[in-house]
Amino acid sequence: MKAERRLASRKVVDFISIVELTSLSSYSVIAREGVIVDASRSGLLLRIERRCMVPKEFRENLTLGPLVGHQVVMYLPQMNLDLDGVITRADHVGKGFFEIALTFSSDVPEYWRDCLVELLPAPGEIPDESV
Repeated sequence: MKAERRLASRKVVDFISIVELTSLSSYSVIAREGVIVDASRSGLLLRIERRCMVPKEFRENLTLGPLVGHQVVMYLPQMNLDLDGVITRADHVGKGFFEIALTFSSDVPEYWRDCLVELLPAPGEIPDESV
């Protein structure tokens, strides 16, 4: 099997929150919350804690394989934005965390994707308000 080749460079982002990762086929919430860890014009990489997974089958297993190919939508509260796409990869990365790769839907214009990636903050761009 040939490895998939990335066509778009990835940008590491300051952890942008996502809430309610929802399957569009069943309208059921897959995960209550997570974060975007990197982005490109083709999609996003999400990190989700196992405890945030809603379906019991995903909280109790180390595989999210059944999610691959699902059309999903999520909300980014920091940007007041809904995003949708297709899950292309879902892996357990250890210590109770999953990484989910999401490819933007084909109807999302390329210029919009480029603008979104540019607007997402790199690590350190958001001031730490706790100081």
